[in-house]
Amino acid sequence: MAREEVLSPNAAPSEHAEETSLRPRHLGEFVGQPQLREHLEIVLGAARQRAQAADHILLAGPPGLGKTSLAGIVATEMGARLQPTSGPALERAGDLAAILTNLDDGDVLFIDEVHRLPRAVEEVLYPAMEDFQLDIVIGKGPSARSIRLDLPRFTLVAATTRTGLITGPLRDRFGFVARLDYYAASDLASIVTRTATILGVSLDEGGAQEIARRSRGTPRIAIRLLKRVRDFAEMRADGTISAVTARAALALFEVDEIGLDKVDRAILSALCRTFGGQPVGLGTLAVAVGEQPETVEDVYEPFLLQNGLLQRTPRGRVATAAAYAHLGLPVVPGAAETPGLFQDPE
Repeated sequence: MAREEVLSPNAAPSEHAEETSLRPRHLGEFVGQPQLREHLEIVLGAARQRAQAADHILLAGPPGLGKTSLAGIVATEMGARLQPTSGPALERAGDLAAILTNLDDGDVLFIDEVHRLPRAVEEVLYPAMEDFQLDIVIGKGPSARSIRLDLPRFTLVAATTRTGLITGPLRDRFGFVARLDYYAASDLASIVTRTATILGVSLDEGGAQEIARRSRGTPRIAIRLLKRVRDFAEMRADGTISAVTARAALALFEVDEIGLDKVDRAILSALCRTFGGQPVGLGTLAVAVGEQPETVEDVYEPFLLQNGLLQRTPRGRVATAAAYAHLGLPVVPGAAETPGLFQDPE
């Protein structure tokens, strides 16, 4: 007979169950983005009153700000089933047609990275979004004919990190378009505190604020740092995350006071030290730090730009005066003066 596995009430949840439980399920549980929350309350509430499917929704913004969580919240608030997929997964028009024909009235179809939809698939989506109909071609050659199938009234929630890559015809078919902004440290502290409660982690206010301050305005990073600090607290401390424990843990994992990691600092160091403050091309900078140019441009540069530590000029990348100050270096003549996005105003 197979051995039965008995779990104690205090047993840690599985990784999948843990990740699922961390996502808020209702708008009232979603922290931050107050204007977007208010807009969604109105849009979804009005649709519920009319007993109709909500308008199609496009969520734009950098990774890790809660677009996938909001798609789940839309489905929960509407009492509907969520059908998730992604742009790269829909390689052929038939892939999308199969999903659309399996939807029920009121279902929420979530397409992540919608800007990566192939053009042929995108064109199938147009009549589905606008008229809730699907055009299918049967046969080939002279005998081919097109038939139009009626689809249930569904809500498409699409997410993108590259709004500029979405075609105008697709963007115009969304009834509600919203952009998610980076989070304030106070909101991130609330998210960290909520997550710690779910994970059963002992966390005080100082520890939450220390983690939030270094999370680059992004909840996904805040939760990731919380888990690493939790590991440190369990192995090197008494299990409680205080401000002192958080600082020691994040120093060990090479995350500094404003959230810069090892590669961020390597980029600034190359600009300030290696190249002496001169403008540097993207390819040269990438070689200097041992990363691909696309990784430097898409992953690391946005935060450095938003935090006022780096500027793009026609001649290349240049470190600002704030970058020299952060590295503890004397400012070279001509360094740009740029206020940081996440710096507290004086």
